[in-house]
Amino acid sequence: MTSTNDIRRSFLDYFESQGHERVPSAPLVPHNDPTLMFVNAGMVPFKNVFTGLEQVSYTTATSSQKCVRAGGKHNDLDNVGYTARHHTFFEMLGNFSFGDYFKDEAISHAWTLLTKEWGLSTDKLTATVYHTDDEAYDLWRKISGLPEERIIRIATKDNFWAMGSDGPCGPCSEIFYDHGDHIEGGPPGSPNEDGDRFVEIWNLVFMQHTQAADEIVGDLPKPSIDTGMGLERIAAVMQGVHDNYDTDQFKALIAASEDLTKTKAEGERQASHRVIADHLRSSGFLIADGVLPSNEGRGYVLRRIMRRAMRHAHILGAAEPLIHRLVPELLSEMGSAYPELVRAQTLIETTLHDEEVRFRRTLANGLKLLDEATRDMGEGDALPGETAFKLYDTYGFPFDLTKDALRREGLSVDREGFDAAMAEQKAKARAAWKGSGEQASDELWFDLADEVGATEFTGYLSGEGEGVVQAIVKDGTRVDSAGEGDEVMLVLNQTPFYGESGGQVGDAGSLSSKAGFAAIVSDTSKPLGKLHVLHSKVTKGSVKVGDSLHQEIDVERRDQTRANHSATHLVHAALRNRLGDHVTQKGSLVAPDRLRFDFSHPSALTADEIADIEREVNEEIRANEIVDTRLMTPDDAIEAGALALFGEKYGDEVRVLSMGRKTDKSYSVELCGGTHVRATGDIQLFKIISESAVSSGVRRIEALTGEAARMWLIQRDAKLRDAANSLKAAPDEVPERIAALVRERKQLERELADAKKALAMGGGGAKDAPGPEEVAGIAFMGRVVEGLEPKALRPTVDDMKRELGSGIAALVAVNDGKASVAVGVTDDKTNEASAVDLVKVAVEALGGKGGGGRPDMAQGGGPDGDKAEEALAAVKDALASSAA
Repeated sequence: MTSTNDIRRSFLDYFESQGHERVPSAPLVPHNDPTLMFVNAGMVPFKNVFTGLEQVSYTTATSSQKCVRAGGKHNDLDNVGYTARHHTFFEMLGNFSFGDYFKDEAISHAWTLLTKEWGLSTDKLTATVYHTDDEAYDLWRKISGLPEERIIRIATKDNFWAMGSDGPCGPCSEIFYDHGDHIEGGPPGSPNEDGDRFVEIWNLVFMQHTQAADEIVGDLPKPSIDTGMGLERIAAVMQGVHDNYDTDQFKALIAASEDLTKTKAEGERQASHRVIADHLRSSGFLIADGVLPSNEGRGYVLRRIMRRAMRHAHILGAAEPLIHRLVPELLSEMGSAYPELVRAQTLIETTLHDEEVRFRRTLANGLKLLDEATRDMGEGDALPGETAFKLYDTYGFPFDLTKDALRREGLSVDREGFDAAMAEQKAKARAAWKGSGEQASDELWFDLADEVGATEFTGYLSGEGEGVVQAIVKDGTRVDSAGEGDEVMLVLNQTPFYGESGGQVGDAGSLSSKAGFAAIVSDTSKPLGKLHVLHSKVTKGSVKVGDSLHQEIDVERRDQTRANHSATHLVHAALRNRLGDHVTQKGSLVAPDRLRFDFSHPSALTADEIADIEREVNEEIRANEIVDTRLMTPDDAIEAGALALFGEKYGDEVRVLSMGRKTDKSYSVELCGGTHVRATGDIQLFKIISESAVSSGVRRIEALTGEAARMWLIQRDAKLRDAANSLKAAPDEVPERIAALVRERKQLERELADAKKALAMGGGGAKDAPGPEEVAGIAFMGRVVEGLEPKALRPTVDDMKRELGSGIAALVAVNDGKASVAVGVTDDKTNEASAVDLVKVAVEALGGKGGGGRPDMAQGGGPDGDKAEEALAAVKDALASSAA
């Protein structure tokens, strides 16, 4: 049997032997298309190459691209587990030609690989072509020798591909495999083509036209090839099975699931095991590429996937979190092809475990509500959308999880009602949606990058230098010149100004020329990751394209920024040393005045952990080791131990920063294109000023370095000395003195409370006579007291009731012009008077409303403390009236 790993390797080896560049899979989070949530096809990473916006060093390529379809337009989530070929995660094998070869070679490669290299029977293969593509039809006849009835013309859009309504497009040629007449279904183009007998295994796209508004308007100057073959589908074919879930990789994952749950993947349980296996793959890869579960965007899709798998684990009877225990099997099956899984193992396991713990806390309540709502429903009925929304809003049940749960009972969900209830939340989600995390690439910058190439950054070695103006952009449009007062963006052929990227802010500074031009640079951006754009305001003279300018960065600002950036590397290493390898950077801000570092960790740091991290970073700073920089390929860098950020896009050559003391390797080794200190001692000092939560599983440290940290400590010391002076103590004695003051205050508060209570009981000048009086034959004790806290009213009234033995006690406390009142009735008198009724008349006299409690004790309040005596009188009047 040919394993899935063997098939992937064989595919890539074949095309590499044919001169194709072997390109590693791009991260699942797309960097070149902000309209996509995830990479969902093998050609996505090459979009800008096909359109000519991006230049690469090769003209043919091959890849095995990881893909996810679980949100937006391409959403296969509902079908996963119930069909033979639906997945949320899949691998797309592809070969690509960027203006090199075309239909002849593409068809030849496909036929050679399938029939000669892999030995598939030609009797099992059928090809389709677009109905007007005579060229492809003739090539299939010539190259494959297939009979005419197995080269099928398709007149629908199924065999015509387009990148969008505008852009490259062209006909397709699909290759189908016949699984045999024992399976229902007919060939493509036939009435029963939707059956499972004939399965598409490879799609060859012939990009040869360009279109506008969905209409073909011309031919591409360089026709290209884009192909896609689902690895899971071809593995099923080559392993002699019809169902993707019967291939070796899925069988291994399902076997692990069976072992842990002690249940077989049979009958109703089969779908649950399949869901777990599929969703384990997508969850693992998404986490490895930097996506964490959240309530919006990509994180929400990941959470939906994870919780669907976790519900099916619950269906199988798993009493404890299960999914994270399957990660080792995932790594065993796919770790060799995708080492990012191995590097992220701890993070994947921790994230899956913590999410399942959270989900299990609400699962029982949610399922109980679902059972109650569906108790009287019959097969074919629909759950009200409002109920589905309540499950989502209260218990975290995504809509498709509810739909999946009801599917087993033959029930559906009112989607329209759910959408109506979700309208406000969806509007908020749309407003918060960040796309791919990058600003959409502007056509202007692509054109400019093609025209002038990447800006050469000279700022690693110097803070000033000369440069020639290559472009001036004003109000979003390229112009030839700019004059005094104009705010423009300038692109020079080389610059010491660092463009904002990797969390580090852009440089500021000044520009000048011998002709009298001057400008202030307030910021520097880096569109496309290659152009350094200087955001400038002309303060003197004028500038035009072709001028030579002298550039000077704000050196002090840069030095402060460099210190903060290098400190983030040290704190990253310290966090991993102290907390574990699951810690990875999730974002950062490196500015001149501060640094912010976000990292993956499930819980708040303790005071001891913060102190240890701070100590460790400062030890490395004091060691004053030289910071070493090397240029390497990404693979070599990672192999050498450099820490790469999951999901980050790196070029062919990367800077590897090593800093700190060395044992078997440097204290910190990371891939980074930012600017850094010459030696760790240049950071001078590191101080954490806060640690907080950003989102589920992500923490944030904010810190200062150098002079900013020193000034923060000086100000903290000054505040300590001010406190010491106020306490007439030495600074070292402040904690002890404050503790003593706190104890003294608590004692005084107790004594004061006792005094106020005694006052309320009739001693020390209470406004009423100390003894009780008789009202309508019932003993009544009423008091008005100043300053008694509302919380002390009830216990004081209880004491008054005990003193009375039998009767009614009323107490009004006045504080800051407002009044609180409590009325107590001894148990033997509750049949004659209600504390609730009496307190309400007192509250009304005080200008308030309401008041409540029990028949034997009630409390309320009002805004008019001057009416305290009237309130007592009102209680007595009400008591007298009730007796009459």
